[in-house]
Amino acid sequence: MDQPDSFQQRIWQIVAAIPRGKVTTYGEIAQLAGSPRAARQVGGVLKRLPAGSTLPWHRVVNRHGSISLQGEDLFRQRDALEAEGIEVSDDGHIELEKYRWKG
Repeated sequence: MDQPDSFQQRIWQIVAAIPRGKVTTYGEIAQLAGSPRAARQVGGVLKRLPAGSTLPWHRVVNRHGSISLQGEDLFRQRDALEAEGIEVSDDGHIELEKYRWKG
C-alpha cells in the first residue's frame, strides 16, 4: 500500500526542485517520477496539497503551456507566475520554449 505515498513523495520532490521563474508540465513531472502516463495523477497530488504548503505548485502547467485551473485558482496561479517574472497571456498561456525547466 505504500506505492501511492512514494509516488506522491516523488511528485513533491520534483515540484520542489523547479527553480523560480521556470515551469514544467504535469506530464514531464509524471515522467520524472517514473510514471509517464500519470499526468492526471500529478494534478490530483498537487490539488490535495495541505493548506499553507510552500511547494511551488504554480510552476506546473499543462502540456500546451497553459494554466488548467479555472476561476480564482487560475488567477492565483497567474499572479504567482507573474510575480516570478513569467509572462502569462490573457488566456493563461505560457511560452514553454522560453520558460520550460528540464528536470
